[in-house]
This record gives sequence, structure tokens and C-alpha cells, in this order.
Amino acid sequence: MNIRTFRIGGIHPEENKLTHEVDTQVAALPRQAIFPLSQHIGAPAKPVVQKGDKVKVGTLIAEAGGFVSAPIFSSVSGTVAKIDTAIDATGYRKPAIFINVEGDEWEEGIDRSTKLELVKDHPELTPDEIVKRVKDAGIVGMGGACFPTFIKLTPPPTATAECVIINAVECEPYITADYRLMMEHPDEILVGLELLMKGAKVTTGYIGIETNKPKAIALLTQKCAEAFGTSHYHVEVVPLAQRYPQGGEKQLVDAVIRRQVPAPPAIPVSVGAIVQNVGTAYAVYEAVMKQKPLFERYTTVTGKHLKNPGNFLVRMGTPMQDLISACGGMPEDDSKLLAGGPMMGKALTSTEVPICKGTNSVTILSGDDARRKEPQPCIRCAKCVGACPMGLEPYLLARLSEMKNWERTEKEDITSCIECGSCQFTCPAHRPLLDNIRQGKTTVMGIIRSRAAAKK
Repeated sequence: MNIRTFRIGGIHPEENKLTHEVDTQVAALPRQAIFPLSQHIGAPAKPVVQKGDKVKVGTLIAEAGGFVSAPIFSSVSGTVAKIDTAIDATGYRKPAIFINVEGDEWEEGIDRSTKLELVKDHPELTPDEIVKRVKDAGIVGMGGACFPTFIKLTPPPTATAECVIINAVECEPYITADYRLMMEHPDEILVGLELLMKGAKVTTGYIGIETNKPKAIALLTQKCAEAFGTSHYHVEVVPLAQRYPQGGEKQLVDAVIRRQVPAPPAIPVSVGAIVQNVGTAYAVYEAVMKQKPLFERYTTVTGKHLKNPGNFLVRMGTPMQDLISACGGMPEDDSKLLAGGPMMGKALTSTEVPICKGTNSVTILSGDDARRKEPQPCIRCAKCVGACPMGLEPYLLARLSEMKNWERTEKEDITSCIECGSCQFTCPAHRPLLDNIRQGKTTVMGIIRSRAAAKK
């Protein structure tokens, strides 16, 4: 077996895949669902409903607010209670639509059957039609970045797509939602991949999976042979070494096709690759073949002190508290709640934060895992430099951000940081490197946008 990996940096955090072999269960409907209007990169969606309106499962409740945006659909049936603000997975209060749940009535036209639909049986699915259905269904990157998928399928004239890479790595500790999805819906994922390839007008596809998922590698290798063995598509399952952050787009492209994506504004398609999360491939299948908008997703709820950690198929807008209760409730000890995993997840102050399009995990850290150690002076060991998968100097970027030296911070390429946390994880002095770099990156990107706007 030829095991590949990326070439720069990387670390090996403890896996803690507590829910690896726990079958997915369907989460109960919430009493009230909360839909933040910013569930994607780009402009917030604009409400098309108002207080008192009746909605069904699959009803459009907010339309795209710009080109880089995505519509939002109700995951429940009931009555719009209000349009207000709510704390979302970023930890900030954002505009949101609140819907009181009444029954479970679905919009007509959504195919709820389990029959597998194949691309060859649908000649009407031209590349343009696939892209349109993906756009209209509100599909975004399900790995957490939440970039509108239709945009990736229509690269700029300066770039040419050569392949689609499915990100099935799931290198973040604790999270197993993508793994369970692969084990439970491999056929649908492969149809989704075929739709993505057809939509992008390419014939080559790859599925990158880390070697800590041997069952998934074996299953998808077998399914690929069955699905694409006699077709004009070339699809390969690529086993990858266990190494964080292998699931980063640029790291995955390097590992799979041995091409390194340059610094921003370059993106994977700049070197010929369109990268999509495995959950996105499944959502594309459901949207294109089943006329089902994106309103539910696979999510892991986990933690060492949680009584019954598990994987859930959960409707968007469900408060995290509902899922935590289904797992036995919040541990009584000193715990920290994260939206996401321990490396890149954001700490939250409320369990009422709703599940959104990018919420792949609700992680509860307890005991020593939940407490930061006291930061000490930098000892100039350069471990953060060796760990950085982007070849940056994290100690310098963090210090420049502290000093608010934005001109030098920009020159040192802070916008290339993927916020993976490898630097902070490996620092023996427990310095808050990622915290400072995130703050600096946000500021510098704001300066760059202002400068660009002033030139127009």
C-alpha cells in the first residue's frame, strides 16, 4: 500500500475517536429551531419569511445575499416565531430566524425514499444543471469552511480544473461523523463524487482517507471498483498517513497529487484540484438526485466524560443542548464546550448554540484537557516553526500581532495561516500563539479588503 502525506510540518495529537464504531442515530426534533443567517463564507442570507409564517421541512426561509452566499432552508415544520439575534458557533451574536416546531410536514417534491439514483439514468443532468441544483439547494463545504460549493465547481478563467479530491481524512481528534457517513452511505457518496466530477467537467477523482480508517478504505476501494470500473472516470482511494492537519485543503492537495498550492490568493484549483468534503459529496447527491436542500447533517457529540457519546443525523437549528442531553447531559466536572474538535474548534459559553451547516462536532473537554496551562516566556526552541504546515514562523506572527505591527505582519504572510493550531499544540511554553495569530490575521485581512475597496 502506497501511503502518502504532505511535505511540510504536521503533528500527531492523540486520536480519541471515542465514537468510531457507534452507529449514527437520528436526533429528535427540537421544540424550537434557530437558523443563523451566516452559515457560510460570504454575505449573510436574507430572510424571505416573517413572524407568523407557516413553513415546512425544506421551505426556503432565507435567500442568498450575494454571489458568495447560500440560501437557507427550514429543517422543521411550524411557525416563524421571530427574526432576532442568536449566538452561533463562532461565539458571536448574529441575525437568526426562530421557528417553533409543529409536527414534521415536508415540502412536496423531496424524494425521501432510499432508492439509489445513478447518474447514467438521468441524461438531463448536464454540468450546468448540476451546478444550478447544487447552488439552489444551499450546499456549502461541510468540513467547516462552509464555502459555497457551486463556486468551486465554476473556477475562474485563469484556472483549469483537472480533478476532484474528496476530503475524507477527518484528522481532527475526537470527530467521527465523516467516518460513520462513509460506512453507512458509501454508494451515495460515490454518486455525489460523480456529480461533482461531471459538474466540474473532469474525469479524474480521488478520495483521501487516513490509515486509521482501514474499514472505510477497504469499503470505498471495493465500491469504487464496482461503480467506476467500466466507466470513463478514473477514481482512486488514496490511503494517507495519520498526520494532522492532513485535512487542510492545501495539505491534502500536496499529499494526493504532489502539488503545492501557492500563498493566497491562490486556491487549490490554481494547481488543478477541486477539493470537497465527503459530507459535501453526500449533500450533493441528496440535492441533485433527491431534490433535498441542505437542512440536516452528520454530527459527532463526544467527550471523555460524556456518558454516551455518539454520532447523530441532526436537523439544522437544533440547539446543542438537545444533543448533549441525548448523550447523558453535560458532565458535572469542570468542562469546556467546543463547536468542532479540540484543535480548531471554538469554545462556547452557551449550550443553546444551534447546529449549523458547518457543525461537524460538539466536543466536551473535561479536567486537564479543558484547562490551559500558564503561558511562559518563549524559549526560542522553534518547535512551532517545525510544526507549521504552511512553512510560517508562528512565534514571529504571534509577537507581531501582539505589537500591532500590521505592516510587518502582512509581509510575513499571516494570511497563509490555516489556523490549524499545530503551533500552539507543540509549544512547550504553552504560549497562546494561535489566539494572537487569529486576531492578527483578522485585522490584516480587514486592512487588505479596505485597501482593495479604496482602489475601486
